[in-house]
Amino acid sequence: MSSPKAKNSGGRSGSSPGIGGNGRYEFMSLNRRPPQTLLQRQGSDPTSARLRASESPTRRRGSGSSNASTSSTGGQLPEEDCMRLNPSIVSIALSSLLATDLWLSKRLGVCACEDSSWGSIRPLMKLIEISGHGIPWLVGAAYCLYKSDSAAGQEVMLNLLMALVLDLILVGIVKAVVRRRRPSHNRMDMFATFSVDRYSFPSGHATRAAMCARFLLAHLVLAAPLRVLVVLWATLVGFSRVLLGRHNVTDVAFGFGMGYCQYNLVEALWMSSATLNGLMGQFT
Repeated sequence: MSSPKAKNSGGRSGSSPGIGGNGRYEFMSLNRRPPQTLLQRQGSDPTSARLRASESPTRRRGSGSSNASTSSTGGQLPEEDCMRLNPSIVSIALSSLLATDLWLSKRLGVCACEDSSWGSIRPLMKLIEISGHGIPWLVGAAYCLYKSDSAAGQEVMLNLLMALVLDLILVGIVKAVVRRRRPSHNRMDMFATFSVDRYSFPSGHATRAAMCARFLLAHLVLAAPLRVLVVLWATLVGFSRVLLGRHNVTDVAFGFGMGYCQYNLVEALWMSSATLNGLMGQFT
């Protein structure tokens, strides 16, 4: 018969799992699995595991580098991103100018066709257009050079002829480089066109009118009313290009400035009467 002490000790040992048979305490919590946290349960989710596996290492590296760059710059975007988000003032100004130019040119093209609001004066505008064409000026200058009896007259006409040829060359080069199309409302019924005439920038009529006006006012003795008529003619030639829908406003404006500067080039290349006599002696 067992003693009560042995029963008590055996009962305590059976009821206390933390105490071993040899009387030592066993920490059973170390062998048990601790409860999972919320992040661990999310990590063990198969869906989230597949999503993490689908991410490419390049994307993770890119996101890490972008976060590092953002944190290093104090939360600011890189310089190239700022440049893309903030376009330059020059590009905005040019785009606004181009849009205004196209809108204004279309509004002013009131003689573009017979059905336009001012279509009744289209024949008059075409006559002014022909008066600023290069062929009548070349033929007229050559005829005056041939008929001139004085050396001074021949000198003026020869330099005018040289200026007209120079104008054709320079305008043709600029048109071939820029290649700006004529306005959409233009009718291609112009007088004596050439290959570069399908481009509109700059206006050859405007350059020729400005250059010839300065030439005539500087080298011909004209009365005050005639000087006013010369300036008025040059202005009407430029306006006719826009009214007929041949050019945009900026084409004519640039043409006036280019023709004004071309006269300075003509003065720099001026051929005197002595040079003219030498050239005439070689041909005779």
